[in-house]
Amino acid sequence: MSDQPAPPVIEITGLHKSFGDLHVLRGVDLRAEAGGVVSLIGSSGSGKSTLLRCANLLEDSQQGRIAFEGEEVQWRGTGPHRQPADSHQVRRIRTNLSMVFQQFNLWAHMTILQNVMEAPVTVLGRDKQEVEEAARGYLDKVGIGDKCDAWPAQLSGGQQQRAAIARALCMEPRALLFDEPTSALDPELEQEVVRVIKALAAEGRTMVLVTHDMRLARDLSDHVVFLHQGLIEEEGPPEALFGTPQSARLQQFLSHTTSQ
Repeated sequence: MSDQPAPPVIEITGLHKSFGDLHVLRGVDLRAEAGGVVSLIGSSGSGKSTLLRCANLLEDSQQGRIAFEGEEVQWRGTGPHRQPADSHQVRRIRTNLSMVFQQFNLWAHMTILQNVMEAPVTVLGRDKQEVEEAARGYLDKVGIGDKCDAWPAQLSGGQQQRAAIARALCMEPRALLFDEPTSALDPELEQEVVRVIKALAAEGRTMVLVTHDMRLARDLSDHVVFLHQGLIEEEGPPEALFGTPQSARLQQFLSHTTSQ
């Protein structure tokens, strides 16, 4: 047996991303180890969600290295013309990195159970009966097993987001990516979703979380990254970043967010 440590699930080095003249990411590094929880914090426009979308290959970056479990993404072209060279590789990586969006993104014309089953059956080609059993299990896990036959419009925002988490889990991903999963919810419904995310972290699932909820980032994370104007201003364990922030920008950011 090899004593070599397993490579990170996600490893990003020197990532640059622009939208036209707007340089959103200016050379960012990110590592998500197996079983670890990384939170990305920072002001609106700092590049957090863009970084997450680049990690999942939903956005093409112009420069930098992205690797999934040690496998580097292959590119063709350079700068603004750079794009992934192998569509099969992109599909394989993306199916292993399940994304949970701010706005749920459930299909309105499908029941909750159908929503959760759709991708494993159509994208992964898994057996429908097996997927249904798994989907019901994940809906139970997030506390809405009784909503299988309901339509998304019949659910509260918190229930819809928990259905979206069940849908992500049903892909059996190597990592879960959360993009502001609670920001569209009022405080009471937010706590329903926070409880589910905390339970997933306690199971040792690999997660990268963009969040405005500093308490969630502090309680949940193994590692916190503070982004400011497309650069990592400060990063480290949550007790260091929240307890003894070093940079003036982070101190200012935390004083604003914790006083609200």
